[in-house]
Amino acid sequence: MATTNSRLVPFLYILIFSTIFTQPRSLTVPQDFFSFSPNIIPYNVNTISPSSPSSSSLISFSIPPSSSSSSSSSPPPIPPSSSTPLAPALFIIGDSSVDCGTNNFLGTIARADRPPYGRDFDTHQPTGRFCNGRIPVDYLALRLGLPFVPSYLSQSGRAEDMMQGVNYASAGAGVIYTSGSEMGQRISFTQQIQQFTDTMQTFILTFGEDVATNLISNSVLYISIGVNDYIHYYLRNVSNVQNLYLPWSFNQFLASSMRQEIKNLYNMSVRKVVVMGLPPIGCAPYYLWRYGSEQGECIDEINDTMMEFNFIMRYMIEGLGQELFDAQITFCDIYEGSMDIIDNHEHYGFNVTSDACCGIGKYKGLFLCLSPDMACDNATNHIWWDQFHPTDAVNAILADNVWNSLHAKMCYPMNLMEMVASNA
Repeated sequence: MATTNSRLVPFLYILIFSTIFTQPRSLTVPQDFFSFSPNIIPYNVNTISPSSPSSSSLISFSIPPSSSSSSSSSPPPIPPSSSTPLAPALFIIGDSSVDCGTNNFLGTIARADRPPYGRDFDTHQPTGRFCNGRIPVDYLALRLGLPFVPSYLSQSGRAEDMMQGVNYASAGAGVIYTSGSEMGQRISFTQQIQQFTDTMQTFILTFGEDVATNLISNSVLYISIGVNDYIHYYLRNVSNVQNLYLPWSFNQFLASSMRQEIKNLYNMSVRKVVVMGLPPIGCAPYYLWRYGSEQGECIDEINDTMMEFNFIMRYMIEGLGQELFDAQITFCDIYEGSMDIIDNHEHYGFNVTSDACCGIGKYKGLFLCLSPDMACDNATNHIWWDQFHPTDAVNAILADNVWNSLHAKMCYPMNLMEMVASNA
């Protein structure tokens, strides 16, 4: 009986947590709207460093990892696929789509440091990746001839340990500072950029400014963020945001914020940037369940907003590339790539398109993936791993598209292979 009760605790915890979500509501809002406070995304914010994780002023509570979890957020690096990397380093900023273990160090519900996460990964252990296996940046790191990129918070802070890249991504993070706050601690977009700044300063102090600048300017910066500004902010109508911003105007606000941060990164010598768009979360099991999809059809009103954001971002990136003429900035429309997989799922070998591999309830979209008992036996024929995240098999296809447009053209004006060709 004690074992049964202990296994119910996580379910009850999530059940209580789930009550904070508002009921789904229409994205149709009044035509008049007002501006956000200019302080909504403060730049000078406290950050979390690998050398002093307790120094953060973020909310603090702890959820201990399961006994099977490792204290490290990432596995030992896999040997590079090339003795001469195509880029000296890969730096990653983002959310759970690319988090490799940052949230293992934080007090948050958004953690993937327990089974069945990682069951199909190289180590067959949970690492903090929100997937059954690899995430897209794992595949791209190997394409570049680099090892898997470790989490910033798992590092000692030594420059030598960060020379081939650092992953700052944090599950629950958004462009808006408060996005995802109901989940607990997370490292926001602005804070991740501050961590990157700290890394750059460490390089300068250790190697000198010329070496540090050369390293950063030839490295790739990968950005995958923004979806939590919808999942945990706009679609929940936090602060009555839907009555203040039409979807189109909210998209413009996010795109403008990202544009400014990319320019800030440019001023720190970043010259090669991959910016990922937003995925079709209207097809995610959570929203299929939440909005009452009858036959697994996607929720168009949500997907339309994702497409609008990607449209704005693509042309914003095009203009930014012309303005910052010595930079290579590309936009990769993950919506296009994901819908190609969904629409042609049989071609790609997927026969389960709406149900998650791991979860509970209709479409397995009701709860987070909490236990191996909740997972399917074979994730390779599923598009979705859990409520929101794709399987390793989908991540591999999307990574191929980012790398060389193998299955579908996603990146404009260039793919990653074309971008790093100038380093050869």
